Amino acid sequence: MKSPLTSLRLRRAARTLFGWKTLRPGQLDAMRAILRGRDVLAVMPTGAGKSALYQVPATQLPGPTLVVSPLLALQQDQIGGLERRGSAGLKAVRISSAETPKQQEAALAALRDGRAEFLFITPEQLADPDRLAQVKALKPSLVAIDEAHCISAWGHDFRPDYLALGHVIRELGRPPVVALTATASPPVRDDIVARLGLAKPKIMVTGLDRANLFLEAANCPTEDYRWRRLLALVSTDEGPGIVYVPTRRGAEELAARLSAAGYAAEFYHGGMAGGAREKLHVAFLADEVPIMVATSAFGMGIDKPNIRWVAHVALPDSPDSYLQEIGRAGRDGLPARTLLLWRAEDEGLQRFFTGALPAVDELRDLAAVLRAEGPLTKAALRERTGLGARKQGQLVALLEHVGGAVTRSGGKVACPRYAPSPADAADLAVAEAERQQSLSKSRTDMMRAYAQARGCRSQPLLAYFGEQLTRVCGHCDNCSAGRGEPDNGAVGPFPVHSTVSHAEWGAGMVMGYEDNRMTVLFDDVGYKTLSVPVVSEQGLLTTL
Repeated sequence: MKSPLTSLRLRRAARTLFGWKTLRPGQLDAMRAILRGRDVLAVMPTGAGKSALYQVPATQLPGPTLVVSPLLALQQDQIGGLERRGSAGLKAVRISSAETPKQQEAALAALRDGRAEFLFITPEQLADPDRLAQVKALKPSLVAIDEAHCISAWGHDFRPDYLALGHVIRELGRPPVVALTATASPPVRDDIVARLGLAKPKIMVTGLDRANLFLEAANCPTEDYRWRRLLALVSTDEGPGIVYVPTRRGAEELAARLSAAGYAAEFYHGGMAGGAREKLHVAFLADEVPIMVATSAFGMGIDKPNIRWVAHVALPDSPDSYLQEIGRAGRDGLPARTLLLWRAEDEGLQRFFTGALPAVDELRDLAAVLRAEGPLTKAALRERTGLGARKQGQLVALLEHVGGAVTRSGGKVACPRYAPSPADAADLAVAEAERQQSLSKSRTDMMRAYAQARGCRSQPLLAYFGEQLTRVCGHCDNCSAGRGEPDNGAVGPFPVHSTVSHAEWGAGMVMGYEDNRMTVLFDDVGYKTLSVPVVSEQGLLTTL
């Protein structure tokens, strides 16, 4: 039963402390759930008010709120936003590598004394047992996990350090958790819930269709044609804008080519020194860089309202990353443009990035080390195995999926008591990797379907995320050309979100309908687009 008193308290706090006269649809329900001690997973587009979901309830709870965020720049933006409110009750502090020990102690003292409400911290800090003990002593009443898709092996921004957060939450006494992300398909949502240990969370998926973004895609028969289409965009559309490229070398070369053509452009990728990246990040936010040519490393923390266009000069790996990246445009609500310039050859590059299956011997050796010597810190484990940090994180995640590893206190990795033998764990992990590769391929297939769509582009894009658009969007190139057709309620042989079974592909969930096609997410092989008449005539699917 909804409490009018709780709603009144939340609305009053939103108005008096934050200046928000109204709350957006779904926000109030999520806030009420948090105050009742319930976990929340919120999938909301960039700029839609995700931070409000934890900031407003935090002012009504007795202890401090812990905000876990992966980037210092992103943390600083959020801290600055709270400080600009000018309220003592919204004081936020940070503990990171950027603060001196004296500053860190001052932050902890402010939290202990009630002079600060929010503690911003990275998952790497929480991997330190001493730091975790300090945070536990604060008795946080709420934990907010920003960019929660980073915990998912299916996610495009997977971060190994996020894997320990489920244990961290339990170590803190299991306060309510709100997990926030701008885009998460059903496999990513399931992974977030499982890895964070969310207890029957309230799941919010709202507003993924952004009407101010004009969606456009063009097949480019040659690289010269792709270049000319990009020039047409940058010469006619005012900046600032972002051009996403698939490789570091591509970012450097395209930025140089644009500069030579008379357009001020800089490049950004993960291979650059941290200081150089931070400098470019700040310059772009300050409107000092009109065009940023970047890999997917340029993303989280780009809290910039006036980005007028986002272009992709290759087919992205999935609708997950694509929606996240184009979502950085038009955060001020004004019209913005998104342009996908793709070629069939792009898929070969994505297959290269997907890479080969993990080596059985590396998985077996890793599992054997954990069985013989664990628990081990990640650094110690790297010394024993010789694996790089990212690769080790991916292998540990695979072993965790099959019960061959577990992340424990202080981020240490151990062998569970009833783990399979190292050889069996390795075989099971390879099978899991094969399943993940099938899903990755299906996500690229869905991205290609979006690029090739001859009708409304928003319909297949939202169907991928399980949202049903029963009208044409009216803000894509196909709709503008009169090629988008309403689906008349998207009538199909099975309800959206119903569970079905296929003789070869196994169990799956109906995600949505577009024209005479249906999208189904199968547990083992990923996304498939099927002809509705063929499904009906041949009985390809049955209800589970």
